[in-house]
Amino acid sequence: MKHHDQVADAFGATAAAYLKSQVHASGADLQTLAREIASTPDADVLDLGCGAGHASFAIAPHARSVLAYDLSAPMLATVATAASERGLANIRTEQGVAERLPFTDASFDWVVSRFSAHHWHDVPLALAEVRRVLKPGGRVLFIDVAGADHPLLDTHLQAVEVLRDGSHVRNYRADEWVAYFAGAGLQANVRERWRLPIEFTSWIARMRTPNERAAAIRSLWQSAPDEVREYYGVQADGSFMLDVLMVEAR
Repeated sequence: MKHHDQVADAFGATAAAYLKSQVHASGADLQTLAREIASTPDADVLDLGCGAGHASFAIAPHARSVLAYDLSAPMLATVATAASERGLANIRTEQGVAERLPFTDASFDWVVSRFSAHHWHDVPLALAEVRRVLKPGGRVLFIDVAGADHPLLDTHLQAVEVLRDGSHVRNYRADEWVAYFAGAGLQANVRERWRLPIEFTSWIARMRTPNERAAAIRSLWQSAPDEVREYYGVQADGSFMLDVLMVEAR
C-alpha cells in the first residue's frame, strides 16, 4: 500500500472520532485563525489537509469562502455534513493531495493548515504549491505538532507517533519549517509555541491503534531515559505532552 493510500485508509475510518475530538475541536489557536482571517475582509481561504474541518468551521464566519481540502473522502463527507448542520454555506470541499493542488495560480488570500502536515509525503513540494495558489500579498498560518530539537527526544517522539499511526511521516522542528518555507519563496517565522496534553486512551482509540502497537508505545515510554519521560511529562497511564507550534508566512 502506498503512503497516500495509507493516509486515506487511516483517516477514512476515523472521521467521526476526529469531528468529536476535544483535542481537535478546541484551542486558542482556532480563535487566532478566526481573528486573523477576520482582519482581511472577503478572504478566500484554503484549509489544506482539513481533516474533520475544525479550522474551516472557525474561519468560515469571517471569510468569503473556505475550500476544505483533504485526501480522505470520508473526512470531506464529515466536513460537508457538519458545515450544513452549522449553517456554514460558504464551505465547500475538494479531494486531493497537498503536493498537487487542483487550483489556478493566485486563487487564495489565505492558506491554513492544522495538524495535517506531519502526514504529508513531501512538505517542500506542498509548500511550493501553497506559494503558487496564494494571491500576491497572501498569507499562511500552519499549526502542527513540533519535532524536538534534541535528537534523543525527537527519536522517541517520532517512534511513538508512527507506532500509533502508520501514516505518520514526521513532526518537523521549527528551524525545518522556516527553511522549508524559505525554499518555497515564503518568509516565515514561528509565531507561537505551546504544549498540548494528550490523554493516552482517547488518543489511541481515535486512531484505532491495534493493541500490540499501543502496548509497544507504553513499553517505549516506560523504558525511555528519565530526561525523555520528564520532557514529555509521561504519566503512569501513558498520557504525555506534545509540543505544538504555529508558523506564519507571507
